[in-house]
Amino acid sequence: MTDVMAQPAEVQTSASQPFVSQWASRYRGATVEDLDPPAALSLTPSDSIAHALMSAFERDYTHLTIVDSETRALLGYLSIPHLQALLDAGRVRPEDEVRTAMVRFRRGGRGAYKYKVITMDTPLEELEAFFEGRETGGQRQDFAVITDAARRFVLGVATRADLEEFVKRRPA
Repeated sequence: MTDVMAQPAEVQTSASQPFVSQWASRYRGATVEDLDPPAALSLTPSDSIAHALMSAFERDYTHLTIVDSETRALLGYLSIPHLQALLDAGRVRPEDEVRTAMVRFRRGGRGAYKYKVITMDTPLEELEAFFEGRETGGQRQDFAVITDAARRFVLGVATRADLEEFVKRRPA
């Protein structure tokens, strides 16, 4: 038996060519909801880095979403491994606000990628294509923010590891 993870998806860089997944036979109509992603933990830019770390470690999360404190609009995210590296390098302190370490989502403008809406109904083939960089000019992604179709509510976060675990559990 071959290792499923040793068969990476073939990524086409041309927008005219379709994305081809070698894992498609494992998905069989599955959607993001089938990954059973945990509910998102969202913080605000004014929360402390210490609070963010404690919250992430308590839930074993690697990414936290950052939302506007009033409108709850999605502003960006916080990568816990990156945050830890910033702390280790002395570039941020535990008492600093999350805004000093968060990654903001790009909004329109030149060079910005179109935001890809990922919902619970998104087919896993689309999620894999997103992870492989199909929607971001070839830049691979490690996680996806799951929202409702109108992007009003952050419902969860799906990671590349979640998708890989699903594929490992699913018989060919």
